[in-house]
Amino acid sequence: MTTTLPPLTEVLDFMPDAVCVVDPEGRLLFVNASFQRIFGYAPEEVLGRQIFSMVHPDDRGATTEQAERVMAGELQRHFRNRYVHKDGHTVDIQWSARWLPEHRVRIGVGHEVTELRRAERELEHRASHDSLTGLVNRDRLQAELQAAIDRAAGEGGGLALLYIDLDGFKRVNDQGGHAVGDRLLRELAGRMQRGVQQNDLVARVGGDEFVVLLPDCRDVQAAREIADSLRACLVAPCRLPEGLFQLDASIGIATFPADGANAEALLMHADRMMYAAKHGGRARDD
Repeated sequence: MTTTLPPLTEVLDFMPDAVCVVDPEGRLLFVNASFQRIFGYAPEEVLGRQIFSMVHPDDRGATTEQAERVMAGELQRHFRNRYVHKDGHTVDIQWSARWLPEHRVRIGVGHEVTELRRAERELEHRASHDSLTGLVNRDRLQAELQAAIDRAAGEGGGLALLYIDLDGFKRVNDQGGHAVGDRLLRELAGRMQRGVQQNDLVARVGGDEFVVLLPDCRDVQAAREIADSLRACLVAPCRLPEGLFQLDASIGIATFPADGANAEALLMHADRMMYAAKHGGRARDD
């Protein structure tokens, strides 16, 4: 009995990855069986349709640029982007793609990496956030602060920092135990996040020390008003299963460019103002 090769389309249908062939305008000419498993669309639903219409809106610009590079002769092996599945959820895809000028088609093989990307995002989050409160950590704060300084310097604007220390926290932690202290920190961290604007950043930089970055705050008076508002949120009693707890807060303020030209200088100034407020018996820097 003579051995024969099966049709190429049948071979491609056994592949676990999506295989696509598109014309120069990005219209789908062929998809294999795994395309439907990954994206939710049967071949008859997408043939003739532009594949870019399925790309997540936030990734269309980068995807178009990559397609142009492939069509210019560059072999693409590891480009990642996101697509919108037929049922509405997002899938992450890693592509290998090549332009065949003699046929005027672009061939792409897409491997789904949704679970891998989810794990990567989780690791990225852990590296940049405090595990107890979920706030950004000191390293992430440093990066965000320097970026905010660079923007403000370029635009001729300003920003403010609030350095916050919880007065009385050590006593609660010593008397109630670390579990109570941790619950109290989570509660107060949530209050701070709810007490600032969307573009503001709250970071935990020590045991009971926090920093709030106010990138749109241009003067010290506005920063003082925000500091007073946050302090009012923090001094309100916290009702936990172990009882009612009430702390105070000392807050130091630094503004750019008046109090420093870089992240380190601003943090040091705000820290000094916080200690001055604490030792002066006031939770403000004036």
